[in-house]
Amino acid sequence: MSEIVNTEQAQAWNGPEGTHWARNQDRWNAVNGGFNGPLLDAARITDGHRTLDLGCGTGQTTRLAALRAPRGSATGLDLSGPMLAEARARAEREGVGNVSFVQGDAQTHPLAPGAYDVAISRYGVMFFTDPVAAFGNVGRSLRPGGRLAFVCPADAALNDWVTAMAALRDLLPVGDFGRPGLPGMFSLAAPDRIREVLTAAGFVEITVNQAQVYGTWGTGAEDAADFLLGTGPGRHLVQRADATARTRARDVLTDHLRAHETADGAVRLRSTSWLVAADRAPAAD
Repeated sequence: MSEIVNTEQAQAWNGPEGTHWARNQDRWNAVNGGFNGPLLDAARITDGHRTLDLGCGTGQTTRLAALRAPRGSATGLDLSGPMLAEARARAEREGVGNVSFVQGDAQTHPLAPGAYDVAISRYGVMFFTDPVAAFGNVGRSLRPGGRLAFVCPADAALNDWVTAMAALRDLLPVGDFGRPGLPGMFSLAAPDRIREVLTAAGFVEITVNQAQVYGTWGTGAEDAADFLLGTGPGRHLVQRADATARTRARDVLTDHLRAHETADGAVRLRSTSWLVAADRAPAAD
C-alpha cells in the first residue's frame, strides 16, 4: 500500500468502522443505493471507459461502473482492507471480471497520469485531510477532458438519520455533529466549498445539484435504532454515555423512528446529498 497521510481514517477503516461496513454491506447499499443511478448517469460512463471509484468500500458502485463499460474497466480505491476483501469476493461471486481493487490513500496514491476516463465516488470524498491535494491527484489521473462525478452529504438538517440522532441531544453528547465545514462527513456540505476545492484542484465546468433518495435503514424501528447506534457516529456517541443513558437513548430513538415505518414495517429515511460533476480541463491547443 502507498504512503498514507490520512492516518486517522486509515485506522478507523481498517478497524471497527471498516469491519462494520464490510459485515453490513447489504444494509448500507439499501441505505445509499438510490444514488447509484444518478451518480453513474452524471459520470457518463460508456462502453470502453476506464473508471476510478474513490472510497469504493465494498465495491457496489465499482461493479456497476464496470457493467456499464464491458469493453472498459473499473478500479476501486479505498483505505479499508476489510471492505476491499468483501469487494473482491462479491465481484468474483457476481462474475464481474473487468474490475480490480487497490488499497491506498487517494491523496497520495501513485495514480498514473491520464490512466482513467472517469472518476466516481459515492460518499467517499469527504474525509480527505487535504481535499485540494486529493482532488488534484485524482484530476491528474484523468485524461484531458475526463469526467469526475461524486455524491456527498448536503445540509445535515435535510438528512433524516441526522435528525433522528439529534433527538438524543439530551441523552448523548451530540454537540456540533453535522455542522457544514467541520472535518468529517459534512466537510463538503456547502456548495461554495465544493466549487472552491474543485477549482483549486484544476477542474472546470463544475455543477452541484441536490439529490434526495429514501433508503431502508431497518426492518422495524427497533432494528433501525440498533443499526444507527452501531454505526461509527452512533458508537462514538454511545461510548461516551453511561449505561442508563444508553438504554434511554435506544428507547427514544426507537420511538422517533416509528414515524418512519412503512406499511410493511421497513424504516425509510430521506438522504439529501449533492450530486457533483466536473471535468478535467481539456488539453491546451
